[in-house]
Amino acid sequence: MSRGTAVEQPESAEAAPRRSPVRRLVRYGFLAVALGFGAYAVAKQWDAVVAGFARLSWAALAGSLVAVVAALLGAMLTWRTLLADLGSPLPLRPAARVFFVGQLGKYIPGAVWPVIAQMEMGRDLGVPRSRSAAAFFLMMPIQLATGLLVTLVTLGWDRYGWLLLFIPLLLVLLEPKVINAVIGYALRKMKREPLERPLTRRGMLTALGWALAGWLCYGAHLYFIAPQGGVLFAVGAFAVSWCLGILTFVVPAGAGVREVAMVAVLAPHVDGGAAIAVALSSRIVIILGDLICAGMAGIAARRNSV
Repeated sequence: MSRGTAVEQPESAEAAPRRSPVRRLVRYGFLAVALGFGAYAVAKQWDAVVAGFARLSWAALAGSLVAVVAALLGAMLTWRTLLADLGSPLPLRPAARVFFVGQLGKYIPGAVWPVIAQMEMGRDLGVPRSRSAAAFFLMMPIQLATGLLVTLVTLGWDRYGWLLLFIPLLLVLLEPKVINAVIGYALRKMKREPLERPLTRRGMLTALGWALAGWLCYGAHLYFIAPQGGVLFAVGAFAVSWCLGILTFVVPAGAGVREVAMVAVLAPHVDGGAAIAVALSSRIVIILGDLICAGMAGIAARRNSV
């Protein structure tokens, strides 16, 4: 690849888009309501929740954390594959630093912070902002499509057959020709240069493969702390919970929504208090996994640069 295609033309620094006070109030209000209902549910079944935590062993939590780190690595490789297919291949360590450190922005209210962080850190490595943004936004339909597919396969068509309604739309959105057309239209509207390299079907299929591997690891993480339904059930339970959580991007990282969905899905196999303990443990383990991956990636990238 020529050097000229990797460096973006200088452009003025762009601030994050301003949000109206009403929209900000709605976001924080939604988060407050979700956390309020969550706190009420925990308080109502406090004894059962405490008992549920007591049944979790340190070995199970450690195994769950290892599986989460593996799942996050799968997500990073999905993103790295997309970025390379669009024309900006990155070595593993710099790619991990950009992805994992940028992903910490998902815990800030608003959906823009992870992509802004990845765009700015990627630009230091010669990745045009438009490519970073394209790779970031392609992650959502890929993870949603594979997550819904995993749910259907593992939890059964009888209970979750309604998810089939979303599959045709997601398949259309995952067609490279459609994706390239949408990205091109968006860049023209923003008066930006078009992508030098369009997304290919091979790149998309490789990214889908890494995403599926990530779901298996996420399922293993849930199985370590809730083995009652078996491995396949754990894979599907986490997948459907995550999909519902990511669709409610109003709150940071789907806070509260994923836990409520997980408790509901676990209900046939785990009693209410234990299910709440499992959902909260899952959230804590994933947060720890995000922090560990960001820290390790930052250290590895710094050592590589020394």
